[in-house]
Amino acid sequence: MRSMTLGFPPWRREALRTTLWVVPSGLLVAAVALFAVTYHVDYRVYDGATSLPSWVRIESPDGARQLLSALAAGVITVLGVVFSVTIVALTLASQQFGPRMLRNFTRDLGTQTTLGSFVATFVFALLTLGTIGGGNRPETFVPQISVTVALVLVFANVLVLIYFIHHITVSIQLPSVISAIAGSLSKAIDLQFPLAPEPGAQRIWATGRSVTNLRELLGSEGSVVTATKSGYLQFVGYERLVGIAAKHDTVVQLLHRPGHFVTHGLPLARIWPPAPAHEVGAALGRAHVTGPHRTLDQDPVFAIDQLVEIAIRALSPAVNDTFTALTCIDWLADGLCTISERDIPDGVHRDLSGAVRVVELGPSYPRMLNRAYDKIRQAGAEMPAVAIRLMESLGKVLAYTRDEAQRTALLRQAQMIWRASQAGIREQEDLLEVRRRYDLLTTALTSSRNAPRRAGPVQAGPSGLATRP
Repeated sequence: MRSMTLGFPPWRREALRTTLWVVPSGLLVAAVALFAVTYHVDYRVYDGATSLPSWVRIESPDGARQLLSALAAGVITVLGVVFSVTIVALTLASQQFGPRMLRNFTRDLGTQTTLGSFVATFVFALLTLGTIGGGNRPETFVPQISVTVALVLVFANVLVLIYFIHHITVSIQLPSVISAIAGSLSKAIDLQFPLAPEPGAQRIWATGRSVTNLRELLGSEGSVVTATKSGYLQFVGYERLVGIAAKHDTVVQLLHRPGHFVTHGLPLARIWPPAPAHEVGAALGRAHVTGPHRTLDQDPVFAIDQLVEIAIRALSPAVNDTFTALTCIDWLADGLCTISERDIPDGVHRDLSGAVRVVELGPSYPRMLNRAYDKIRQAGAEMPAVAIRLMESLGKVLAYTRDEAQRTALLRQAQMIWRASQAGIREQEDLLEVRRRYDLLTTALTSSRNAPRRAGPVQAGPSGLATRP
């Protein structure tokens, strides 16, 4: 469970990050604060309390007005161009990568900072323009420090504009998009499936009823809590739920995990014993966050689905971009390699005494493997290059597997790929290439079952598949 930063829970931070107004608003406030400082210094200079360096000299109020007017007009014009370019980039992303990829672009910090820097400069120039000979100041007053800072901000905006042009050009390229999604997948894996603790680390001894017994009681005697809102489950406050369940000495069974769609009025959880169901159910609603879309916060499968979506779009007859699909397969294999060497949580959460308090549908290794391969296998059933790359990627993942259950899931997926290839590929030479990769993979699977896996760097084995010494 991630800790809170700056008083915001993870789901709130994600919601704020995927907007185009938070960073610009922050920079706008910073511009107002900067103007307050520079205006105070200008006031002291005008009263003779301090002096300016010789290179800061703007004597004419009319000249300062014309300069600031030109700066403000130019900045707001460029801001309109930047906004237009951003909209065009979002439109292209929606058409090429899918509408669900738009969040990856709207949460981009570079775009948000670019918009904010131009807004902040425009506001600073307007505030400075309004102080020239206005209010209780005589006509000879010129805020020279403020005008100079406005010029510096404009020069800084020129550099920001150059960066933005480069950034937006790179960010809409398919390899960059795929790599960014893979990076998000890697971060989500690190958060949800952390590395196993070292031997001898602190253990929590279980007390009370067993998980199996509690599941039976929840199914037969548990009180059902229904969802109060429809939408995708984005965040679950597990620590909060454990505390609530411990306080009422109950056990909560969550029927959905982050990424699932919950429907208003349908079962969301079960509570046993059922006596405090009303109080626990009310707290349960406050510990869940639902929304119109999925997020990566507690749902690493969402990143897998994003890569799969790009791959199957590329394999569609309208696009026919096999190389993009192969790139997605490579990055999916990279993520699955990381998942294979991590401990997958069992979906059981305990309190400090070790008693079971929250039981959920834990993440499943076969489920994540199938989500990565099924749709691509189905979309590329008639493409030998896709089948070959899928087989090779399974060989890479095999080198990181740690138990028989993982290897069985890999073998099942390899068998489905081979059967789909037999049904879809007509050229016998192409089919023989797929068969050769399938035979290499099954041979490596047999070898891995006979020899225990040891930690070490990945090396290329004689079969061409990744192995460990």
